[in-house]
Amino acid sequence: MGRLAGKVAIVTGAAMGQGAGIARAYVEEGARVVLADVAEEAGRDLADELGEGAHFVRHDVGDPGSWTALVHETERRFGAVSVLANNAGILRFGQIDSMPVSEVETLFRVNQLGCFLGMQAVVPSMREHGGGAIVNASSVEGLAGMAGCTAYAATKWAIRGMTKCAAMELGPQGIRVNSVHPGMIDTPMTRVHGGDAAMEYGASRVPLRRVGHPGDVAPLYVFLGSDESAYINGAEISVDGGVTATHAFGG
Repeated sequence: MGRLAGKVAIVTGAAMGQGAGIARAYVEEGARVVLADVAEEAGRDLADELGEGAHFVRHDVGDPGSWTALVHETERRFGAVSVLANNAGILRFGQIDSMPVSEVETLFRVNQLGCFLGMQAVVPSMREHGGGAIVNASSVEGLAGMAGCTAYAATKWAIRGMTKCAAMELGPQGIRVNSVHPGMIDTPMTRVHGGDAAMEYGASRVPLRRVGHPGDVAPLYVFLGSDESAYINGAEISVDGGVTATHAFGG
């Protein structure tokens, strides 16, 4: 306990699933956390559950103005931002020759642009704090390919690349930037695409023979947000049960 004591964190996509797991872990480790999401009811309920160390703000990651307001509210309530868990994202499958352009653009706006805008928005606050840690959510599809995931994977590879560039650019300012690459994690977002059958299939392709859970991912976010990882910058770390030890799910 207390590994994030004194830290002020923003967690995007925090209302449920992986983001909720990160938010819980951050509060448990002593951080004051702003939960950011478009899902207002779930987000407010979680903030109430977590107590005084948590506060919910409705937030659209693809809107620059929403980011400005989010950082301002975080600073007003808790102080300068020291950790950003850039977790918000959506998953869409689609074949190259039939996926609507509108869905591709939505993926880019939420996953890729949202991640960029988040980094852009917190840099001034982190400079004021004297440094900070940004953790960007990529995916195993940001490390290897999978049929039906071209548009989604494009955003996750982009996050991987942006992370490395940002690590070079922001490192001299004391701001570390790393990417996390989860495999199949059992969340509402992934369950939409096949439910129990998808989870069972996913487990059959994982060397550990199970899918992951938010509790498998959150500890890595705690580590990368804490001073324990003070010399880790520009890294890409998979949390996937071993699927990227070979060819991921599409191999």
